[in-house]
Amino acid sequence: MKFRFSLLFALLAAALPMPAHHGTGASYDLSHPVTLQGVVTEFHYANPHPQLFFDVTDDKGEVTHWSAEFYPNPAQLIQGGWGKKRSEAALATGVKITVTLAPARAGTKVGAILKLLNEKGEVLLGVAGGGPGEVPQGGATPPPAAAAEPK
Repeated sequence: MKFRFSLLFALLAAALPMPAHHGTGASYDLSHPVTLQGVVTEFHYANPHPQLFFDVTDDKGEVTHWSAEFYPNPAQLIQGGWGKKRSEAALATGVKITVTLAPARAGTKVGAILKLLNEKGEVLLGVAGGGPGEVPQGGATPPPAAAAEPK
């Protein structure tokens, strides 16, 4: 009888969906988003999540180096129309950005991107309003040539 109960419990537990595939909520403080204005220094379109590196200059002229990861993975970005070429062009070195991110719980200059805007205020990489595992939403409208580019 105990064996049957244990087996039933194990099967039910295995059938339940898990909330996330890794510890985004454990690593980043989603309840205290931070908005920063900066300049892109590097962008890596890679699995499991693209990485953005940028510099933020304060009122005193001091520069702080930040890094952040995107919730959408490259496959999700492609679904939203953001192939590698388009993404790298939108986030080339020197591009001015406004980033809203969930900061690292450890207090380091690292975060998970919740929203990313270019200098014109257009949403980049379709991350606005997205959450972990969600298909990217929004994004600036691609020019006709970019829509047909190989991803």
